[in-house]
Amino acid sequence: MTKPTAGHPAIRILSIDVLRALTMFGMIFVNDLWSLKDIPSWLEHVAADADGMGLADIVFPGFLFIVGMSIPFAIRNRRAKGDTTSQLAIHILQRGLALLLMGVFLVNGENINEAVTGISRGGWNVISWIAFMVLWNQYPKNWSKPLIRILQVLALLTLAWLAFIYRGGATENLARFTTWWWGILGLIGWAYLVAALYFTYSDGKIPVLAAGALVSILICATHHLDALPQISLLNKILSPIGFGAMTAFTLGGAWASQVFWTLNGKNKSATSLPLQFGLAALVLLIAGFLTRPLWGISKIQATPSWVLICIAIMLVLFLLVFWLVDQKQKSNWFSLIRPAGTDTLLCYSLPYFAYALIRPSGLHLPDWALTGGVGLLKSILFSLLIIQLAGLLSKKGLRLKL
Repeated sequence: MTKPTAGHPAIRILSIDVLRALTMFGMIFVNDLWSLKDIPSWLEHVAADADGMGLADIVFPGFLFIVGMSIPFAIRNRRAKGDTTSQLAIHILQRGLALLLMGVFLVNGENINEAVTGISRGGWNVISWIAFMVLWNQYPKNWSKPLIRILQVLALLTLAWLAFIYRGGATENLARFTTWWWGILGLIGWAYLVAALYFTYSDGKIPVLAAGALVSILICATHHLDALPQISLLNKILSPIGFGAMTAFTLGGAWASQVFWTLNGKNKSATSLPLQFGLAALVLLIAGFLTRPLWGISKIQATPSWVLICIAIMLVLFLLVFWLVDQKQKSNWFSLIRPAGTDTLLCYSLPYFAYALIRPSGLHLPDWALTGGVGLLKSILFSLLIIQLAGLLSKKGLRLKL
């Protein structure tokens, strides 16, 4: 753990960085499984109407949980710099809106009508990401501020142009630029907005955070029991947060982070943390499987059982990482994926460039390299390459920070 220092307060928890890196590695890996064949089904997403989950169904909630764990430290750092509650709220809104903007543009790319728009899906994604990078890069201090502003204005104009020319859907029923759905980054943005503002205005009180996570799960359960009032406005408010499922992950992560911080400050993390997290994970697992007959386990449907089981898994995984990194001092085991824990958004962006370059090139690996264990090795190496490239670009000055 790093402590705040005068003039430049910063608190980083190595265990959280490592867990974020593992989750980001997992996200790149499972997102590349589409390119393979004859791989174990438990690695992939489970169908929407199936009762169960694979590895791919755990990665996204895991990332949301890490987002929640990071919130207390990010807010603590900004308060140490002197930010007021109002300034914090503005900063949170800016970050959340940036994630929503990126999510919407990438989702429109998924539904683009390439012929009518005049841009391929890969081209749309690449142009969008370049604009995002120009907007939210942390430029070196010796760069001219007027130049940076000019570049950012050009990036905004580029995004506006993309939105103007966009046409999506089938040719006989074209749609203009819209929110088909919020996309992965958009869902993260909504969950982050709710959790970060809730944390800020509740002063991070552990019982209040636990109550917020519990209420989120109860809303999710009520929704799946068809007991929520059928009010259009209520549905519009709750839908972007998965009717409580997404905020359950982020608020659960914020609760875990605060418990960890409190116990660590009392030098009790080594003894009390396994007990508290282990007990919480056990209760959540039991609750998840006991309620399974009501709605099943489904990521696509965001059922409460899926939420409970995934939070339990993340609590146990954090305990394992904490034991390895903080207690056994094995952080060097994760050095190969370290950039994924510190340059996470950049890692997420780079596969878009890779796929945009590979697909139109006509270059393909032979079938044997995309099949079974060899194919899985290919996806592992691809994920590691992306992470290493992100680390290299970060050192060269490309740092995406919202």
